[in-house]
Amino acid sequence: MPQHHTEPAGCREFRRHLLTRRSVLQAGTLGATGLSLADVLAADAQAAAAGQTGRRTTSVIILWMRGGPSHIDMWDPKPLAPTEVRGEFSTISTAVPGIQLTDQLPMSARMMDKWSILRSLHYRREDGFTDHSLGDQICFTGYPVPQSDPNTNVSPSCGSIVARQLQHLNTTLPAYVMVPRMVPGTGAAYLGNSYNPFETGSADPANSGPFTIPNFKLAEGISLERVGDRRALLGDLDRLRRQVETTGHMQSMDEFQRQAWEMLSGKQARDAFDLDAEPKAIRERYGFMPPFHSRVRAGGDAPAWSQRVLLARRLVEAGVRLVTVDLRWWDTHEDNFYGLKNGFCPRFDRAFTALVEDLEQRGLLASTLVVAWGEMGRAPRVNNLAGRDHYTAAFSAAIAGGGTRGGRVVGSTDEKAAMPKDAPKIPQDVLATIYRHLGVNAEANYLNQSGRPMPVLPAGEPIRELF
Repeated sequence: MPQHHTEPAGCREFRRHLLTRRSVLQAGTLGATGLSLADVLAADAQAAAAGQTGRRTTSVIILWMRGGPSHIDMWDPKPLAPTEVRGEFSTISTAVPGIQLTDQLPMSARMMDKWSILRSLHYRREDGFTDHSLGDQICFTGYPVPQSDPNTNVSPSCGSIVARQLQHLNTTLPAYVMVPRMVPGTGAAYLGNSYNPFETGSADPANSGPFTIPNFKLAEGISLERVGDRRALLGDLDRLRRQVETTGHMQSMDEFQRQAWEMLSGKQARDAFDLDAEPKAIRERYGFMPPFHSRVRAGGDAPAWSQRVLLARRLVEAGVRLVTVDLRWWDTHEDNFYGLKNGFCPRFDRAFTALVEDLEQRGLLASTLVVAWGEMGRAPRVNNLAGRDHYTAAFSAAIAGGGTRGGRVVGSTDEKAAMPKDAPKIPQDVLATIYRHLGVNAEANYLNQSGRPMPVLPAGEPIRELF
């Protein structure tokens, strides 16, 4: 375990000064390990000194379609199936001969050569479940959790593993970011709260209203309180930074406390979060769409998706290693076809294709793996409310970049999209693919709360058919 650092007298004075004035960010409490960000940076620097350097600068964006997008109505249509299975949508050809999509994804179809479909996802028998949070946990950690407490991580998320192994390679930005906030399965568990994600904390990052920067680990005891909107935040950070530098308090901090301060107030981090710097044409390409109202529970949240996805691109461009974007809530028990046609699919189609196109034009697609998926699919049979219920025996994912080849379909399902037919894959395979791309050691072990060494993944292999 890293040692706590002795605090210089000047730093104690600076700390008291900050606690007596209105300031701009709110510090988090110490993690379960008792470590501040400064301690984590110190440990990471020790790892770097031991030779754990030289990894590729690679990133991952997870577009998390929480609630379970309907695979049969998006990526795995069955035009020859009976109406009660096929549903209301037609199929369209794509830029790749032989691959068809639902007619609700025309932009994705035109760019089919840039991305691929994984159609044969399912869960291991021992991981079977029906609850959203239980699926979240498996897809983010590789491990199931007790059904009595589905919202609490037992194992660390893929992002926390990434932060544990890669944070030391870039100490100016957090390695792991959630847009806008954590969902079940995305916590650090026994790695400690220092490896929880940095949460942007705003439902819509394009909103001119309050943009809350959430709890973040600074050197122990330095407390900064965030108030005001995003522009006020940037201005206040500038002013506070000038005060720190002109009073000489920066020199009184030790090396790792300075790194923690830089991660919050440095220009690279501030620039990455400043969506106002994006050209209007780029922001419009990702989409601004009016509110969507229906009996589908999350329709009203969908307009924020586009700018969340754009923020993710800005973050990986700046050097963040793993960004998860919450695109909830695809739980279409009712009005499945109305909801997909008028809300979910057009928004996703525009934002997903804008991201792939944007990454390619910026030379970032090869180094950025994009994974769009949810914790389940939807039932092959339409229910009496024109909806589709939970379904875990088969579901799909869209994957682009990161060295994968576009225009491919990995695996298939039967004639009703009910079961994998060939090349079955499990969520742990997707996680293994993410780790492979980032250069994360998936065979590493970390001690859990009981002191037992636990592997990063209990199962799973990188999906070689994508490469």
